[in-house]
Formats: sequence, structure tokens, C-alpha cells
Amino acid sequence: MIKLFEWAESFVAPAELELQRPFIETAHQLLEQGTGAGHEFLGWLHLPSEFDLVELERIKRAGQKIAKQADVLVVIGIGGSYLGARAALHLLQHSFHDFLPSSKRSLQVVFAGHQMSATYLAELLEILDEHEVAVNVISKSGTTTEPALAFRVIKQYMEQRYGTAEAANRIYATTDATRGALRQLATEVLYETFVIPDDVGGRFSVLTPVGLLPLAAAGIDIEALLAGAKRAEQELADPDVHKNPAYAYAALRQILRNKGKTVELFVSYEPGLHYVGEWWKQLFGESEGKDGKGLYPASADFSTDLHSLGQFVQDGARVLLETVVKIKHPRKTIQIESLPHDVDGLNYLANRSFASVNDTALEATILAHGTGGVPTIGLEVEDMTELSLGYLFYFFEKAVAMSAYLQGVNPFDQPGVEMYKSNMFAMLGKPGYEKTRVER
Repeated sequence: MIKLFEWAESFVAPAELELQRPFIETAHQLLEQGTGAGHEFLGWLHLPSEFDLVELERIKRAGQKIAKQADVLVVIGIGGSYLGARAALHLLQHSFHDFLPSSKRSLQVVFAGHQMSATYLAELLEILDEHEVAVNVISKSGTTTEPALAFRVIKQYMEQRYGTAEAANRIYATTDATRGALRQLATEVLYETFVIPDDVGGRFSVLTPVGLLPLAAAGIDIEALLAGAKRAEQELADPDVHKNPAYAYAALRQILRNKGKTVELFVSYEPGLHYVGEWWKQLFGESEGKDGKGLYPASADFSTDLHSLGQFVQDGARVLLETVVKIKHPRKTIQIESLPHDVDGLNYLANRSFASVNDTALEATILAHGTGGVPTIGLEVEDMTELSLGYLFYFFEKAVAMSAYLQGVNPFDQPGVEMYKSNMFAMLGKPGYEKTRVER
């Protein structure tokens, strides 16, 4: 369901890809046998085929309950606790979902706890007064600063508006199975709870209740999403780099990194993929960016950003490679008609579709950037459905695990993330952090 339609052949010779074969086969064994670094976080690897069907039904029932009791769901989380759901909603829903008539619009999902802006949170509370509200708070520990602060405020709002008992009926906690502040609170006040698996890290959690509950509430077909991921699990199990596009993508990235391409630009020509790019940035940045290694993950929306970043991509520092995700069959199309007075000079495009013009822009840009020294890895996705998105999510998860092992780092930890937190806690005077106080 995903094929490489471009693989930077003028930058990477077939023999170079072939030379990666033994390293890929070794890394494949580390994944499949669970013997590599971070092996305790491989729960995502066979999650699609082993998903608990009883739990899936419970998620679907909770999603239906949320949709009946509320027209707005506030999802509180940061990083992997919200990016997957946001990416899926942005791709799968109508581009102007929130403006559709109520009869055609599903429950609206809004996000909080992914930053600490007082303006954002205060204005969110203002609009909630006009709606019936439910909340899904997502946190393994319950003490991560950004979501914990947001939940403190929104929990108070819910209890003041609905009363303690009804607020508890409208708050859903996705958290650790047994430990943590959020688990303790959920047990005390009887929130309905869902578990973040111990063996699945946050950035790999989109196909767990972390991503599936808010998507179910919004009317997304989560069974189809998992079916697409299951198909990817089956089709991307071959260790042969020439038969496994996820492994080919991982290998090409490492070959190009060794040639000085240190920044990878995730590019899409379909605005619906914007937040898939945001999700991808966390997945690859946290998985690979350690020990002084890794490609810096950036993203752009073409052709929009060709009018802002295009000059740099074409003629700037030669550090870039592009990963272009193409949608083979977009959700909608418009045919270009001929006008009697060709004032805008566009009649030469008459009888062509917007999609074909968009695809031509993609091809022309790949050609131009290749001439300018920017290699492109092209990935073609079938369409904009749950099935294809589930496949794409798993494709990138499998690819980043392989890619990190190829460069010799643990794909599943993130030690560098803690530095800013320690500095912030010391500066704010959090108990226990006095000795780590940082002076500016």
C-alpha cells in the first residue's frame, strides 16, 4: 500500500543500497527477537495483529458515549499523547469540518496541555461555555507539567459547571495501568480509564487507546485504522531491503546522512497531511536524535512553502534531503474548465484536474531540487482513508526503528528531553530540584 516512487537514484547507487543488506538483516533480527537496545518498548511491533478485541469494543462504546453526552471533546496531552489523534483527524475529516452543518458534523475535538499559553487555555474555556463538554486526559504519570497544568484548570471548570459526580462521568483518563498520580485520581473519583501499555512509548502510541479513544469519539473507523496497520505489519515483515519499502527508506536515509544530508524535510502536497508531518517529526526526532547522531526532522507543505522556503531548498546550504508523501487518489477532485475569455491565461490547463496539476508540480519540483543537489525519497500512499493512514503510521514506526538501529542508537529512549524539565523545575522552585538550579 506504500511504494517508493522516487529513491534518489542519482545520489545513491543501487550497489550502495545492496551493501546495507547485512546490516538490515541484523537489525531486523534485533527487532523480531526482541534483543536490541530498548527491546522492552517493542509492544507496538505486533500490536495491530494482537490488539485485544474486547478492549477495542470498550473503546468504541466509550467513543459512542462521549459523542452522545458532548459535542466537544477536550483532549489533554502533549507529544505522542495528542499528535497521532490530531494527525488522523486532520487527514480523515472534511477540511472544513468545524463549519459543516451540525447534521453532517461529528463531535469536535480540541486539544489542550500541549503548551503553557494562558491565552490559549483561557480562550478555550470561553468557548466551552457554549457547548456540552467531555474530557480525555492522557498522561502516563499524570505529572507531566504541560498537561497536568491544563487538566488542573479544566477539571476545576468541569466540576464547577457540572458538579463533581457528573464531571467524573464526563472525564476519561488514559494512563498507566497501576501507577501514577492520574491513575490514583481516576481510581478515587471513578473516571472511566484506559491503559497506556508499558511496552509502548508515547511516540509509538497512536494505535493504542491514546489515539483510538478520541478518534472513536469523533466517528473515525478505528477498526479500519488498525486493519491498515495490520496489513503493514504483515507486508513489512520481510527483511529483504528490495521487498520492504520501510527498510529501503530507512537505509536510504542513512546512506544520505553519511553523505552530509543532515536535515530531512517531510513534504506533502496535500494539506491534510500537515499534522502527519508534525507526528513524524516527533517520531524521528526523539528516536534518532541522540549521541550526536540523527537527521534533523523538519516539515513543509508544498506548493505553499515553495513560495517561502523554495529558494533555500533550491540554492541554500546543501544539507537537505526530502521525503515526499504523495496521495495517489485524493478525497476530492475539481476539473478545470475553459473560459471564453482567457484573461488569466490558464486555458491551456482546460480539461485537466487539480490533482493532475498538483502531481505535475510535485514531479517538476523533484526534478528541480534534484538538479540543485537535493535528493528525494518519494512515498506514494493509496488514498486518504483510515486503512491507508493506519498503514502509513505503522510504516514510519517500522522504518524509524530500523533506521535508528542502523545508525547505532536506541530508538526507544529520549534522555535529552529531561534536560529542559530539570532546568525549568529548578528555576520554578520545585521541591527536590534546589541543587540543580541553573543561573542565567
